[in-house]
This record gives sequence, structure tokens and C-alpha cells, in this order.
Amino acid sequence: MPLLEESPAFTGPPETHTFAGVLFDMDGTIVDSTDAIVKHWHKIGKELGVDPEVILKTSHGRRSIDLFQLYDPSKANWEYVSHVEGLIPKQFGSDAVEVPGARDLLASMEKAEAPWAIVTSGTRALVTGWLSVMKLAQPKNMVFAEDVSHGKPDPECYELGKQKMGLSAEARVLVIEDAPAGIAAGKAAGCKVIGLVTTHSVAQVKESKPDWIVKDLRSVKFVNVGGSAEKRGELGIEISGCLTTL
Repeated sequence: MPLLEESPAFTGPPETHTFAGVLFDMDGTIVDSTDAIVKHWHKIGKELGVDPEVILKTSHGRRSIDLFQLYDPSKANWEYVSHVEGLIPKQFGSDAVEVPGARDLLASMEKAEAPWAIVTSGTRALVTGWLSVMKLAQPKNMVFAEDVSHGKPDPECYELGKQKMGLSAEARVLVIEDAPAGIAAGKAAGCKVIGLVTTHSVAQVKESKPDWIVKDLRSVKFVNVGGSAEKRGELGIEISGCLTTL
């Protein structure tokens, strides 16, 4: 994980907001598989004859199929991409860790049957592999790379996430992301966005203009489902320790 800028002001007091649902990115948001992904792209880069560091500069938050389209279009098909991504948790599972706070947050939401989903640039094989290896809660609804025509920062994935949860395009939905491309996608889909400083610097996350910036998921807590009559069915999310100089 990156070093934070000197003395960032993550001192915002707790504030609670209500949403119709929460959409989580996967890598860098729920699981930090940075070391595994680096090893994966070094392996692929050697196979393609491409400097893996060049690939890694633009890989985070983007679909593998879009990267293969740049470096070897013959491999830019879902059969191949699903195969190579499905190997990552098996080959490099020990290199991944959960993002702090992720396990408790997902478990509390799933236990309460709160509306949440995962919206990711990873394939079904990759995401289900990580959830299985890490033994994390799995939502009823997920949007994978192969489900959309355009990857992040295009908003299509988050728009589909709303649809899969049975929510209207106008519903107040929270997106939790770590990558600038994902934050941009969430904002373009009309969602409120929490930006995590887990894989990018404060400056990079700040530049993408999320509504809140926090260090990790320890600053995000599920409060309840329901509440007053006018908010029946909505869920409460408490956000604390926000960067105070947005």
C-alpha cells in the first residue's frame, strides 16, 4: 500500500448517511491483491514480450481484456482472460490480504440482508476465486468485467449494479472505490462515492473528486436497515475519519 502524504488530516467526525444500496469495487477496496497482480502481470508481460512495468502503470482498475487489446489483441477474448485471471488466486493467493475493515463491514451487511453488490473490473473467475480463498461474504448480486461493453471509467458497470439490485437510476446509491477510474465511473453513474487511500496517493484519489476520502474500510460502518417511515428500507452508513481538506 502507498505511503500517505505527510500528516494528512483524516480527522473528520462520524457522520451517518442513508442509501438505497452500496456498490463495492473489489481489488483495492475489499481485497488488496497488489502483490499478486504484480506477479501476474510480470508473468504475462514476459509471455507477451512486453515490459510488465509498462502494463502495470495503467492496469489498476481496468479490465484485463482492454489491456490485452492493447498489447496482444489475439488474447483479448473472454475465454482466455477468464482462464488467466482464474489462476491468480490459485497461484498467488498467499500474496493477497483483506483491506482493513472489509470483513466486518461485509459480514454485518450480509447478516442484516442489506442491499449490497460487488462491481468489478475483474472476471467472474477472479472475483469468486478471491472471495473463496479469503473466505469473505459473497453478495447476491455482482457485476463482472465480462458483463459490460465498456470498462471503468465508463459508468456502465455501476448503472448495471443498480439495475441488478432492483434500484432505479435515480436511487441514492453509495459506491466505494480505490482507483481514480472507478471513482470517476461511480460519479458518472450518479452515485455518491467514498474514495479509499489503499492503492493510490491522497492526491490521486482527491483529483478524482469523490464525496469522501478515508484511509480504508475501518472508517465505514453499516448502521442499520429501515429507520423512520419515510426512510423505510434504506440503510444507514456511518463514515468517520474522513480527509477534512477535500
